[in-house]
Order: sequence, then C-alpha cells, then structure tokens
Amino acid sequence: MATVKYTKDHEYIRIEGDTGTVGISHYAQEQLGDVVFVELPAAGKAVKKGDSAAVVESVKAASDIYSPVSGEVTAANPDLEGAPATVNDDPAGKGWFFKVKIANPAELDELMDEAAYKAFLDTL
Repeated sequence: MATVKYTKDHEYIRIEGDTGTVGISHYAQEQLGDVVFVELPAAGKAVKKGDSAAVVESVKAASDIYSPVSGEVTAANPDLEGAPATVNDDPAGKGWFFKVKIANPAELDELMDEAAYKAFLDTL
C-alpha cells in the first residue's frame, strides 16, 4: 500500500517503493479555484527538495509546485496539458503532476502524514 505525505505548501507525495507521485492537496486546489494551465517538468529533470518543479495557473493566481523530495523526474502527467481542470476534479488521483525517483528517502521523514496535515490545516 502506498504511503502519502504532505508539505506545508500543500503538495502531496504518494510513495510507492523508491518513486513518489507528486500533486497538490484537495485544500490547495480549493484555494486556487479553477485550474486553467499547468507547466510540468520534463522527464530526466533533477529536482531538489523545496525547489519549484512545476507551475499551476488558475483563474485566481499562478503558483509554484515545489518538489517534496530531491530526485529525478521520471514522468509528467500527460493528461493535464489538455485537461488542466483534472487537478480540480481529482487532485489526489488523476490530477497528479509528476513522478520522481526519490534520491534521499530520509527527506520523507520531514513531511507530514495525513493526520499531521489535517491538524496543520486546522491552524490555517
């Protein structure tokens, strides 16, 4: 079973083996409003934890999507370029942004589990 962790910037990473699938939380897509465009990283791109890896634009604003971990992008979600609203419809499922091969698994320990993330949301 996959483990899901969250950042304070509302990205999630669903961990399966040494690969993580990155997207934004339900809370984040609600705050953005209707997503109209996404800019995704290319496969093979090296990303560092906390660095901007993608961009999401909504009717309200453009926001960076930060990589929750360091590693190499192995895939970007091809469905989002033609249907960016998928992020609103299914942020934790079909609305993922990219997959990353995790370089340093210890970085995952710095992220929140679902219970901690829900508690964090209660403070906002």
